[in-house]
Amino acid sequence: MATGIGSMPGTDVAEAAAIVFGELPDLPHLPELPARGVGADLLGRTAGLLVDIAVDVVPTGYRIAQRPGHQHRRAVDLMRWDVDAVTEAAEHAGGTPWAVKTQVAGPWTLAAGVELARGHRVLTDRGATRDVVDSLLEGLAAHVAELSDRTGAGVVVQFDEPMLPDVLAGSLPTASGYGTVGAVPEPDARELLRRTFTAAAEITGNPVVVHTCARRPPVALLRSAGADAIALDGTLLDGAPGALLDELGEAWDAGVRLGLGLIPGQPPAVDPSLDEVARPALDLVDRLGFNRSILAERTFVTPTCGLAGATGGWLRRALSLTRDVGKAFVEPPERW
Repeated sequence: MATGIGSMPGTDVAEAAAIVFGELPDLPHLPELPARGVGADLLGRTAGLLVDIAVDVVPTGYRIAQRPGHQHRRAVDLMRWDVDAVTEAAEHAGGTPWAVKTQVAGPWTLAAGVELARGHRVLTDRGATRDVVDSLLEGLAAHVAELSDRTGAGVVVQFDEPMLPDVLAGSLPTASGYGTVGAVPEPDARELLRRTFTAAAEITGNPVVVHTCARRPPVALLRSAGADAIALDGTLLDGAPGALLDELGEAWDAGVRLGLGLIPGQPPAVDPSLDEVARPALDLVDRLGFNRSILAERTFVTPTCGLAGATGGWLRRALSLTRDVGKAFVEPPERW
């Protein structure tokens, strides 16, 4: 199986949705077009799903406000237009996929990226963190129901956690910029992740995906928190420390699916072959000592990260390569 991470270039969501449903029919995703500006990025889109919590834009980013402002309403409108575009693309695709994937900020990235009214990060207040995540889950339930109703497909939720490693390391700057926010203890991080993943699985009835492009993703933490699938940059695993390799092997042993990002987000100098982009996955399996059949059983293929910086020509090529590698894992060429 193959799917995209989320972001795509340009500002035409109808075109983006048509490309996704054409190139990734197994698990198409709701396109994210951050080039449209404020409210179209990961945090803005997610904030637009919050129920009874308004978010405004200040010079330092997104901040909780007393009432929805222009930017909050814009984020809500953008999501509505995106669902419209996906609905139209699904109608013209000639068949209903088993599921459509939608992406939102994970609980710790949301709590780290949005500020309280006084300027501190939400994650500095445990009660506020809980309230924001509960609000997200309520909004997510409505979003999933609409997306499923409009497309006739199931829905898979992907939580993006680009800031989770910094949350765990205590490396996020404070509001003053003179210090860093204290590290969140791993048990606390696991508890909130587990509650979020469990709720999302109950909402959709489908596996929950967590995505991070970090060089050293917290695989063991995400697995122990109940993630059904973990998407990461597979091209960064060459030379990975033994501890990370052990975590990946334990995840596979536990039945977790790994989303291996293998296709470059930016156009390479030379168009890569199928063998070249698949090589990191083959090497990983060999290093871990698994049979290569596990690539068909517990793996899905993605670009290395989002495609917001891709050119139009490379966008289609990258997505077609993603699909072709996924097929090759199921029916490997004899040369493999």
